[in-house]
Amino acid sequence: MENLPQPQVPKGSYELRILQALRRIIRAVDIHSHKLSTQHNITGPQLACLLAINEEGPLTSANLAKKVYLSPSTVVGIIDRLEEKGLIERNRNSKDRRQVHISTTSAGRQLVETAPSLLQDTLSSALVELPEIEQVSITMSLEKLVDLMEARQIEAAPVLETGSLSSEL
Repeated sequence: MENLPQPQVPKGSYELRILQALRRIIRAVDIHSHKLSTQHNITGPQLACLLAINEEGPLTSANLAKKVYLSPSTVVGIIDRLEEKGLIERNRNSKDRRQVHISTTSAGRQLVETAPSLLQDTLSSALVELPEIEQVSITMSLEKLVDLMEARQIEAAPVLETGSLSSEL
């Protein structure tokens, strides 16, 4: 097969296209996060923690932080908010009083049953329909973009959430 000449792309046009795509993604995340917050009174990171607690059974805050890829200090704030909403409860371990186990309440379990996907429903459905090779390609491309942005150290729950990069979730 002979090498065909590659079309000339104006310098910077890929940068612009990438920036526009990222902005559209961020805007879609904002819209989904707002919908989650207004319709279910819970943020994406809070829902991720609630789902992990419900799925894994009682967890310590340190174990929860590992499950949802957030710092322990961020998780403590999320746990406080979930407890205020009556969705989780804290119980001290009877054998080691230093350990506090977090579990879902009946209200928390009910929310888990009715909660929407952490991803937009259309994205979640569309990803499942893609051949595995395309899922791998998208994953690797996004992870490469993270590396190019030198953003590996930024904590990120397995949740689409935008806003401040501070730990006030």
